[in-house]
This record gives sequence, structure tokens and C-alpha cells, in this order.
Amino acid sequence: MIVLLALEMKAQKFQGLALTPPMGWNSWNTFQTNISEQLVKEIADSMVSSGMKAAGYEYIVLDDGWMAMERNKQGDLVPDPIKFPNGIKVVADYVHSKGLKFGLYNCAGTKTCAGYPGTRGYEYQDARFYASVGTDYLKFDWCSSDGINSKEAYNTMSKALTLAGRPIVFSLCEWGGTKPWEWAAETGHLWRTTGDIFSCFDCVKNNGTWNAWGVVQIMDMQKGLRKYAGAGHWNDPDMLEVGNGLTDAENRSHFSAWAMLAAPLIAGNDIRTMNAAIKAVLTNQEIIDINQDKTGIQGFVYSFADSVETWVKPLSNNEVAVCFLNRSVKPAAVAFDWKVNVITDSVFNLKYDFSAAKYAVKNVWSHKEEGNTDKTYKVSLLPHDIVVLRLKPVKK
Repeated sequence: MIVLLALEMKAQKFQGLALTPPMGWNSWNTFQTNISEQLVKEIADSMVSSGMKAAGYEYIVLDDGWMAMERNKQGDLVPDPIKFPNGIKVVADYVHSKGLKFGLYNCAGTKTCAGYPGTRGYEYQDARFYASVGTDYLKFDWCSSDGINSKEAYNTMSKALTLAGRPIVFSLCEWGGTKPWEWAAETGHLWRTTGDIFSCFDCVKNNGTWNAWGVVQIMDMQKGLRKYAGAGHWNDPDMLEVGNGLTDAENRSHFSAWAMLAAPLIAGNDIRTMNAAIKAVLTNQEIIDINQDKTGIQGFVYSFADSVETWVKPLSNNEVAVCFLNRSVKPAAVAFDWKVNVITDSVFNLKYDFSAAKYAVKNVWSHKEEGNTDKTYKVSLLPHDIVVLRLKPVKK
């Protein structure tokens, strides 16, 4: 008993996982609890055939609703026998057969957000179940958690996963209420910074006792958090709503913003039926490369004027990504003189002085070279649209 307790206290999250922001797909935004074995298999097939796997997406995560409404007599979680008649391992094995990874959902409280069995009091038992069926990713929510200490609850689950022995990415989803960015780097690999996202660009969805947030609302909530993010420990502004009712411009802006934030890229649309425009957004390799840059530095707002927000994200090899986002419902003009804008990143002690060094400029949405920083950059932006530029030093 003493040996076991000592082992438990020393357990930490699995190291070496999520060294870049996780990329994948989650069932909740489109399907809620209407999930099944057939759906997962079709999504896995589509992840491969659409080119998403080749672009870097690897996790297929089943959100709330995969289990039966009651545990069995031994206290084990039981997959819903109608949705998953062959159990969960068969589904996980199919996902793995496609070269992808498999994720599940549960909750730190006594019940999940949709009313299914939560994990409180069953942490070690549930962790063994996840390992036994081949889980690679666990999203751990925060419903039915009255009276529970979040740090204690998430640390317990983290230790349980480690002791179960299978490397599992641990995604904390307690909505940012106890500032997990301040304590969760040793507990999990990513943590939600806000409440749930809603499929709109600029709005607040009132759900009575809680609000869901539009894209720009969630972007604004990331201020001051970038110093906590890095390899293996990411700020998570929630899943993507690309393809779920936004305009083409808004899809581009949403995806670009999450890339600049070094956020997990977890698609939430029906990838089986997405059109060419949505696919082009989700598989834009140049935007994904900005998100997955090995430095792991989260971007920041450099300036905001006349409805245009300018974001900067430091990249490896002294490169830098700069984007101009039109937050207005009207067109906006940008004229950015590189030489009078000395960009300083005080958090990571970086500086970009374009009057002292020349950079080549590439538009990563049009995939075209657009000169260099000797010339003022000018562009007209449609409502809610964005331009993302990748700047590379020009060798003398």
C-alpha cells in the first residue's frame, strides 16, 4: 500500500506528447450525442480521402454520449449498445488501421454534460478502461462538479492515466474558471481557456445559465495567456467551427486566428460532406505550418486601428507571421509601412526591425510572393476577412 501511494504521488502526465498543437476532429459541434460506430468509421475514411490526414490531422475524438446511461455492476463504463454494438475497441482499432489516433470524452464530475456517467470516484478504473481499448486522447470536461476542487480532480485523472500505462494526450476542459494555464502544465497537454465556442463570427449565444462565444469573443479572451503555452502544454480556445455556417471569409479568419494562437486545430464539421472551399481552408498547409511551427510561440495582437487587428506570431529561423484581420462588417483598407513598425515581443524577447533587415513577404492564402518589406504593404479586406503573410529574412 505504501509503495502504491508513493508511485501514485510521483505520477505525472505522459511526456513527449503534443509537442505541437494537436490536430484532429471532434464529434460534438456537429453531431452532439448522435454518434455511432458507423459514423466514426466514415469520418476516419474521410480524414484520409480528403487529404486531412496528409495535412497533419491525426486524432478522431468521440465526445459526450458514447457510453450507456449507467455503469455495469462492477462500476465499469459501458459503451452504448445501440450506438456501439461491437464495443469501443473495435472502433479504436479501425481508426488506428487508418494510421490515425483515437480519443474519448468524459467529465471530472459525477455526470457528463449530457447526463451520462461521469468519472468522479472512478478515475483509476476509467483510466484502465481507456488504456485497454486503445485510447490516445482524453477530453475531460467539468459538468456536475459542484464542490469539487478542479486542480485536485484533474491531477488525480492525470495520475490515473499515467499509471494505466498507455500514452494518452490529456485535454483539460474546465472552461478556464480556475485559470488552469497557471497550474496545469504538469497535469495535461492542453487546457480550455474559455467556455464553449458558438458557430458565429461575432456574437454571444445566451443559453440561460451560461454563454457560448463567437470567434472574435474567444480571440479577445486569449489576451495575457501566451506566456503559458509551449511544446506539450497549450492554451485551447475550443474546437473549430470552420464549415459550420460561417462565410468563406469567416472560415479563413477563424482558421488563421487559431493558427496564429498556436491553438489545437480540432475540426468540428462533417468532413464527409464538406465542399471544396471548406476543405481548402482546413488543409491549407501553409497556415497549418504556422500553427505547427516548432518554436511553439503563441501569437499576439500588435495593433488595432480602424477595425483592423494586426497579429504577429514568431516562427523558427527568424521568420515571422503577420496577419491583418478586418473585424468590421464593412470593407477595410490596410497600408502597413514595415519600416516604421518595429515589432517587439517582450514576452519572448524578440524584435523585428524591418528598417534594419529586409524580409520577403508571402501571402499564405493566395500562395503568392508579394515583394518585401522595403515597400508598404497595401490590401483591401472584405468584411470579416483576413490576410496572413509569412515573412522570411532576405540574405544579403
